[in-house]
Amino acid sequence: EISQDSGKFVFSVKDTMQCLEMGAVEILIVWENLDCDRYELMNPSTSKTEVKLLNAEQAKDTSHFKDKEAGCDLEVQDKMPLLEWLANSYKKFGCTLEFVTNKSQEGSQFCRGFGGIGGILRYQVNLAEMEVDEDQGGDALWSDDDF
Repeated sequence: EISQDSGKFVFSVKDTMQCLEMGAVEILIVWENLDCDRYELMNPSTSKTEVKLLNAEQAKDTSHFKDKEAGCDLEVQDKMPLLEWLANSYKKFGCTLEFVTNKSQEGSQFCRGFGGIGGILRYQVNLAEMEVDEDQGGDALWSDDDF
């Protein structure tokens, strides 16, 4: 799809998860050693739960585990490797799951160039347009709550 320039592809954790949530991903492609954990965090003052996807380096930054407005620590309700969560959850998004290794030339290129996660889409998705909507204070077109 990339070489055909069809626009029906996605890569990076954030963009891939956004397209997955929308039901746009037909084939989810994940590196077998993806370094990313899925955290379910609860704000104890509001009881609101949010999901964050963090690699090992990002998880060292304690600001990811604080509510900036209330100044309180978020409680970790659940933590699991994103790879494991995807293996357990991909069917509810109506897609197939393919694993790649970095031992082949193509797999190595996928891991280095695309961050180890991506997908072939059912239809084109304009992610840049969605980010503009969110940046302008519009309602988010997707919610981490489902992750």
